[in-house]
Amino acid sequence: MSSLIGILGGMGPLATVDFVTKIINQTPASRDQDHLPLLVHSVPQIPDRTACLMDNRESPIDALLQGLNTLINGGAGCIAIPCNTAHHWYEQLAQASSVPILHIAQACAESLAQDKITSVGLLATDGTLKAGFYPKHLAAFGIDMKMPDAALQRQVMEGIYLVKSGAVEQGGRLLDACMSEMLQQGVERVILGCTEIPFALDHIGSPNAHLGMDATKALAAACIQWHGSRQMAVAA
Repeated sequence: MSSLIGILGGMGPLATVDFVTKIINQTPASRDQDHLPLLVHSVPQIPDRTACLMDNRESPIDALLQGLNTLINGGAGCIAIPCNTAHHWYEQLAQASSVPILHIAQACAESLAQDKITSVGLLATDGTLKAGFYPKHLAAFGIDMKMPDAALQRQVMEGIYLVKSGAVEQGGRLLDACMSEMLQQGVERVILGCTEIPFALDHIGSPNAHLGMDATKALAAACIQWHGSRQMAVAA
């Protein structure tokens, strides 16, 4: 199996670049050749995932499958998807894939469990909340999860789409306020369950950042772990 990691991105473009940066920043490397080999498919024209789930708009599955096949045909040995909502279609993609696909919620849950966290809040798109994969993966590790109420969720969505539109500062301020409100509910951590959220909070230097569980960063770490195990298997 190839050690090349395929990134099924473009959802959105900033989030994809942020994900690649997090892989690079977490990789123990002293020279170019020590970094992970990546093949990035960043095609933003994939139909909106949340619009599909909430408003019965066009499904992104055909575009996701096309991107998946492009990466596999390009030699990818595993796939990472730096978009939380797209994981609603994880099972269909996994069934169609000849290589493993890492799961962002699984990576997040494993990281939280390692830190002995037992209660979390979740900031994510309406589509991710409806998809319901975070509670399932967290429950497997005994982690309790709280979701925003309807009023707070509307603010979360507004912040996310501000970031997607390029208003990163404005969106980041709003999302930081949402995170503060979530923390007031007594959770130990808040999962930043949309790839735009950690990017925006980093951009504004959020004082709450240390209490956020960056799902993007967790997926990046899972890529590094997969590559390390693959290299060990080849050496053996």
